[in-house]
Amino acid sequence: MPNIESAKKRLRTSDKARQGNKSVKSRIATARTKFYAAVKSEDKAAAVTAFNTFCSSLDMGVKRGAMKKNNANRRKSRAALRMNAVFAA
Repeated sequence: MPNIESAKKRLRTSDKARQGNKSVKSRIATARTKFYAAVKSEDKAAAVTAFNTFCSSLDMGVKRGAMKKNNANRRKSRAALRMNAVFAA
């Protein structure tokens, strides 16, 4: 445990930030799982809806500072490639 006041405050703030980031990342993981399930079932309407939700959750993660912009863009790109590969055939 920290003894200095500034270290105590930093512990409190970092814990609060960690909980917020965990919440956002959990939401992203859930959206990703639902998207992959929709693509695997080959239901195009459900896949497009799940893709939009997934992209929205990634953008929210960037906005809240839980992940970097390029990381989110890379994930969106890979998801779009996966969806297009399944439904282009």
